[in-house]
Amino acid sequence: MSVSAKKHLGQHFLTDENIASKIADTLVGKDYKQVLEIGPGMGVLTKYLLKKDFETSVIEIDDESVAYLKLHFPMLSDKIHHLDFLKTDIPKLLNHQQTAITGNFPYNISSQIIFKTLENKELIPEFSGMFQKEVAQRITSKPGNKIYGILSVLTQAYYQAEYLFTVPPNVFQPPPKVDSGVLRLTRKPNLNLGVDDAFFFKVVKTAFNQRRKTLRNSLKSFDLSDKLKEDTIFAQRPEQLSVQEFINLTKSLEEDALRDQQ
Repeated sequence: MSVSAKKHLGQHFLTDENIASKIADTLVGKDYKQVLEIGPGMGVLTKYLLKKDFETSVIEIDDESVAYLKLHFPMLSDKIHHLDFLKTDIPKLLNHQQTAITGNFPYNISSQIIFKTLENKELIPEFSGMFQKEVAQRITSKPGNKIYGILSVLTQAYYQAEYLFTVPPNVFQPPPKVDSGVLRLTRKPNLNLGVDDAFFFKVVKTAFNQRRKTLRNSLKSFDLSDKLKEDTIFAQRPEQLSVQEFINLTKSLEEDALRDQQ
C-alpha cells in the first residue's frame, strides 16, 4: 500500500531517508518532550522521530495517509490526529504542554503554518522543517535584503531563525519544480516585546504592504503627528529596519496615539 500525492493538498513525498534523518536531527530537544509532526504522509520523517527520545504525535488531513500511518505505525495508535492543523485548537491538541513542531510542509500553506505557530508561540519552543527554498530564505532573511519582509520580522521577533540546508527536487515524489530549504526556529527567552502584539503585527504588515515607499508614506493611515514624522526612521523603507527597530517604531506609534487621546 502506498499513498497517491494529491495536488490540492500540495503533497510531495520525501523519498530520501538520509534527508529525513537530518530533519529529525534538527530538533535539539531542550525544555520539551513532545513533538508534533505536520503532514507526515507515509511517515518517512516519522520513523526517525520515533527513534528519538520524544513523545511523537502527528497531524494529517489526508484520509489515505491516515489509513497508511495506522497500518504501518501501530505504535502511534492514538497519536495520529486526523485534523487540519490550520483549523485546530492547538493548545488543546498539545494538552497545553511545551511541544516542538516539525514536518515537510506543503508549499501552499507554509506561510499559514508559520502564522499559526506564532499565535501559539507560548507552547512551541522549537520549530523545524522543510519549506519551499524561497520561503525558508524569506523567513530567515536579514534587514537590507529584498526578500526581507513580514514573515522575516514577525518570526524573528519571537524566534532565532536559522537556514540549515537546501534540498533538491529529485528526492521527492512527485518532484516539485523548485528547491526546498530546511530551517530551524528557536524561541527567544523573553516573548514580551514591550508593545501590544496585535498592534506590532499591524505596523509590520502595513509597512510592508507598500514596501517601496518610505515609512512616512506607507504608515500614513496611523495619523502620524508632525513631531513624530520628524524622526529620521520615517525616511527609511521597511526592509531597512531591524526587528528591534520595528519594535521601537511600534512603541513610538503607541505613545503618539496616547498623546492624541489626552
